[in-house]
Amino acid sequence: MAEQTDTAPRATSNRSTTPGSETFKEYISSNWAARTDVLPPARPEASFAAERRARISAKYPGKRLVIAAGRLKQRSNDTDFPFRAHTAFSYLTGWGSDSEPGAVLVLDPSGAAGHDATLYFRERAGRDSDEFYANPEIGEFWIGPRPSLAQVAADLALPTLGIAELDEVVGSSDESTLIIRDADPDLTALIDARVAAAVVEAEDEAALPTIAFSPADGERDEVDESTLLAQDLSELRLVKDEYEIEQMRLAIAATARGFDDIIADFARITAHEQGERLVEGVFNGRARADGNAVGYDTIAASGPHACILHWTRNDGPVVPGDLMLVDAGVELDSYYTADITRTLPVSGTFSQTQRMIYEAVREAADAAFAIVRPGIKFREIHATAMGVIAQKTAQWGLLPVSAEEAIQPENQQHRRYMVHGTSHHLGLDVHDCAAARREMYLDGVLTAGMVFTIEPGLYFQPDDLTVPESFRGIGVRIEDDILVTPTGAENLSAAIPRTADDVEAWIARL
Repeated sequence: MAEQTDTAPRATSNRSTTPGSETFKEYISSNWAARTDVLPPARPEASFAAERRARISAKYPGKRLVIAAGRLKQRSNDTDFPFRAHTAFSYLTGWGSDSEPGAVLVLDPSGAAGHDATLYFRERAGRDSDEFYANPEIGEFWIGPRPSLAQVAADLALPTLGIAELDEVVGSSDESTLIIRDADPDLTALIDARVAAAVVEAEDEAALPTIAFSPADGERDEVDESTLLAQDLSELRLVKDEYEIEQMRLAIAATARGFDDIIADFARITAHEQGERLVEGVFNGRARADGNAVGYDTIAASGPHACILHWTRNDGPVVPGDLMLVDAGVELDSYYTADITRTLPVSGTFSQTQRMIYEAVREAADAAFAIVRPGIKFREIHATAMGVIAQKTAQWGLLPVSAEEAIQPENQQHRRYMVHGTSHHLGLDVHDCAAARREMYLDGVLTAGMVFTIEPGLYFQPDDLTVPESFRGIGVRIEDDILVTPTGAENLSAAIPRTADDVEAWIARL
């Protein structure tokens, strides 16, 4: 019989009734049909992931790169959150919602100045192991069939090894080993300890390796190389490849169906005392039906809740006559997610004031979209939208100064009614590429293949005495997902109704 494996870390032994007799172990390990593993063809994203590995490899000659998927995160007692692999790991492997907790991608320097990639993960247990039936975290009796090394190797077009072989990687780590530090803290600690020991062994008490930058590279004298690795991977994701753009289109199409579902269920939603929860549930149902999950917690904010930028409690009523702001996105099994906001009149039609505010926000969004093209700076999108917001709020008499005065950096009174930014990059993460340098992100220049949001809004708090009473408690945001093309831009979510007239027709139709 194979050597007994470790028990699950949080297995509840005080209530376990799994038999432990040798007779039982022998019986449960016998008379199983032979496994007939069929090796799948490489998934479509495998070739794109290989190209991404080649790009990061070229930046780190002679360095060992360790990118972990991460581990399960505890929700309560012995219950975990659904597993989601670290973004950098998925980007470089193409492994999404079917990835294995604890997996690790290692890029080892090769003689050809490149890297050899190997994927390590915990293969399924043999049926002669108690892990097979007694481990509720990884046993197939508990969580279902798990892939073999050969199956994953074929699927991802990547060499694979069992997780036990990773000990050799850890044990041979030295100053040339870089790791994505936040992906798997336990593995990071092990490698840090080994690197520190290697430094002592080499009688070199210098700090962890650093790399010098010129001021043009980020105004920093030196940066820890593992931090630099995370930064570089984030910046590689700023421009999407063909596969990623197609995934974004699919995620947005699924999200559009989710918005349709919400509108179609308005009667039930408005009849419930916590209708916002029904909105969340309806959209989550679509996300699970057409994708992996939601890309982030759905915001279902009706009435004055729409003035709370990240309202995710979603426990209020949905009242006819109010506006409901829904900010939601479907995440596909590849982990690519949409991020769309629409503001809907619950009764089906906008009041005069609601329509005026809504169309002002749309005008800001349209103005921002109109300037998008390769070569402009990312920050210009926000400035353009804010110019319209300043004009509208000044026109309505809300500002103590003119619009021209308000937009001056030392003033910014109009930002009282929209304190958030207008755009963020989008992809594997809803706030994608977050580790990129400022000069590559906010101050970066647009390039064909970038995908980001445009999402201006106006929010008039219920107790804001600077606005007319008719404005108070109204929150509006319109958010679309934008692709930079070689000659301009494409609104990937333009098919989801945007104008006040089209939104009213949308609700009437459904």
